[in-house]
This record gives sequence, C-alpha cells and structure tokens, in this order.
Amino acid sequence: MISKNRPIPSATGAHKIWLCVGTLLDGVRTKPLRNAHIVYDSKQILFVGENPPPARWLNAGQRGPDLSLPEHTLLPGLIEAHAHFFLEGGELNLDKRAAYLKQTPEELLKLARSRLEKLVRLGVIAVRDAGDNDGVGLALSKLYRDGSRRGNEADTPVEKFGSVRLRTSAATVMPYVDSPGAAIHHQGRYGSFMAEPMEHFASPGKCVEARVKAGADRIKLIPTGIINFKKGAVTTEPQMTTGEVRELVVAAKSFGRQTFAHASGDAGIERAIDGGVDSVEHGFFVRADQLAKMRDRQIAWVPTFAPVQEQVDYADMMSWDTEVVSNLKKILDQHATSLVKAQEMGVTIVAGSDAGSCGVAHGIGFLDELELMQRAGLSPIAVVNAATGNSSNRLAFKEKFGQIEPGYLSRFILTRHSPVESIANLRKQRVVVFDGAVFETDENFNSTGL
Repeated sequence: MISKNRPIPSATGAHKIWLCVGTLLDGVRTKPLRNAHIVYDSKQILFVGENPPPARWLNAGQRGPDLSLPEHTLLPGLIEAHAHFFLEGGELNLDKRAAYLKQTPEELLKLARSRLEKLVRLGVIAVRDAGDNDGVGLALSKLYRDGSRRGNEADTPVEKFGSVRLRTSAATVMPYVDSPGAAIHHQGRYGSFMAEPMEHFASPGKCVEARVKAGADRIKLIPTGIINFKKGAVTTEPQMTTGEVRELVVAAKSFGRQTFAHASGDAGIERAIDGGVDSVEHGFFVRADQLAKMRDRQIAWVPTFAPVQEQVDYADMMSWDTEVVSNLKKILDQHATSLVKAQEMGVTIVAGSDAGSCGVAHGIGFLDELELMQRAGLSPIAVVNAATGNSSNRLAFKEKFGQIEPGYLSRFILTRHSPVESIANLRKQRVVVFDGAVFETDENFNSTGL
C-alpha cells in the first residue's frame, strides 16, 4: 500500500495534488484508463487524462506528479443509494432490534451521527436515505448542508425535524446525505415504521406538499408490501393504485423532486412503473417486459440483494426451516437472473443495500451488496459503475460526485487491491480522499454501531 514514507499529501484550496495511477475507473466507462493522471484540490477534480496535465492545472513550478502509483487503482467514492439511517443494521437479534427502536428520536439521531465518519473511511461518500418518520434522515441532510458552519455547537440554533431536535452545526466529516423524511403509504398497510399515511392529508398532492415543506429532498413511496418468506412470494395486493402513484409523482415533479418506490411483486412493480417513478427499489419478481419498460422510460432499478441474503446466511437465528431457506435461495437466484438481464437490456442499475435492515450494517452491508451483484453475474466494472456513475447521473443529487471528471468533488478511493479483479478487494486496505483530506482504512476497521 502507499507507504508512510510516501503518503498522499492533503490538498487545500491553494495547493493542488497531482497523482499518476496505474488504473483509473471513472464511474462511467466500461474500460479503465491506464497510467492515468489526476489533478485536484480540496474543492474539486481539475484534470483527468492519460497524458500529463498542462502546466495551468499545476502548482507553480511543478514538473512531476506528487506521487506515481503504478500498482494502484483510483475510483470514485461509493454512493449508497438505499439506506435507513435511523436503524442499526448490524444487529441480528430481533429483541435487541425492537428495543433499539424504543429509543427517543434524539437518541436515534445521535447513533446515526456516530456512523457518519465511519462511512467516509469505508469509501462511502454519499447516501440516499430511504426514509423514517422521526426526522433522523432529514436532520442529517440538514447537517450536511450546513457542514461549512463550524464553531461552538451550543451557540447554534435548534431546529426540529419531525420528532428530532437538532443543533445544525456540523462537527464531523460526513458523507453527502439526502432524505425523503417520512415515506408515503396507506394507513394500516406495510411501512408504518418509516412512513406517514396518505389518509392524513386531503389529497396525494397535499401529502407531497407537506413532505416538501418538512424538508424532503425527494419523495419515497410504498406502493406494495414485502415478501412473505414462508410462501416465497409477495402475497398481499399492492397498497397503491397506478393512479395514486401517478398523482404522487406528478406532485413531486411540480416541486422539483424525484420519486423512488419500494416495490416487490410484479403487480405492484407494474403500478410503480406505469405511475412514472424515477426508481424502483428492491424489485423482487420483476418481469422481463417490465425491465424493458424501465429501460425505455429511464426508470432506474435498485435491486437490494443484501437483506434477503442475510436471511439465508443467518437462517438459524431467524428460525427459518429448510423450506423457507429453499424459497429464499430461489428468490435470490431469480433476482440474479433478472439483474443480468437488466444489464444486458440497458436498464440503469443503481447500487443500494437497504442498510439498516436486519443484518445489513451501514457501509459494510453496502460492500456485501456489491459483492452479491458481482456474484449474480455483473462484471466488477459494471458493479463499480452501479455504485458511482449510474447514481451520479440518474438520481439528481445537488452536488457533483461519483465520477472522476473535472468539476466533480475530490472524493475518491485509492487501493492497491484491484476491484477490477474482484469487488471484494474494496474491503482491503485503502485510502479515501475526501475534499482533499486523506483517510486510510484497513481490514481491521471498527464496524461497531453500523
């Protein structure tokens, strides 16, 4: 790895860093750049190319790179596109998980904040939170936006997000976060732990308007239930009609917000697609004709293998019998077939782990998800692109990250263990550059609390 005698220097607004690396993955191309050059400062990437940079991009008098790293790969920082910050994913004990949720919103927020720098050190530089009804995700989104503020946190104003009260001074390194706040569902149907019912509002449009006024960066819909593991299928009818989904989507667009929909089971997926959502989350039991519609309508797919795989890996703890485990494995095999088909058809695939779900730790679970996508049949570069450039291009974030291109934030990973050979190498010793600051992490990373 990069030695202590040759560390990567930190960049500042005035001092630029020039690196030459053996392999560069830009998050978009399907082939790596070789012997590539990158110049960046603390704000952004200034130059990328296979030829040395022009003098105008360099520090005065600079004649060569700060470091030449022919055995290293540089790739964008990772974007986790589906996570629930208010939940601790690494805990598998169901009683402890239930007790965790009995904490106050302020306690849940404090625990969520403790994960932020850990995620950056793992290489996760942005997170699309997938909703909670206590305001945790909204508070973290606000915390990120106010990250330029420093000083005594006790002297800053208190703001309220749902049930959470937050002083908005940022005191730690954290990934970009955006959040929908509470998701939208029907009263009495799946999702009450992270959503507010449509029935609380005069119309779907008023429901969306309330979310936007609360600070939602995007709108999360729950048109379906979840998989019945004992039956190996989604056994409940979708909870939203196509018309309801469409009305929510139209309202969201009127406020400049994207929509993403929890949807499993082909009937509910059909309603989400025909309603015009921007992305389908989970998508278990999606059909080939539905994938074609998603491609044609530029609807992204976030497949989230990890929560179901955890049920297989810890079947004894979950008290699943052999029949249920067989069902779960069939579901995963079918999902893998659909993922490969989607890639071949040109569907935009975006990586998200559903972190916070039982056994899916924040950050660590996302690395699990990427490995599962490779195991399903995607090439390592396709997986990297799903976790970087695909998200960057499709999900309308308010900042530019997830690609190694001029004008994008200087947030990327350097590793001697090539992810082109195996995505599992992203777990090994790596350096994360985040706005010019340098963090080094190895396999002994402390994942407590994730």
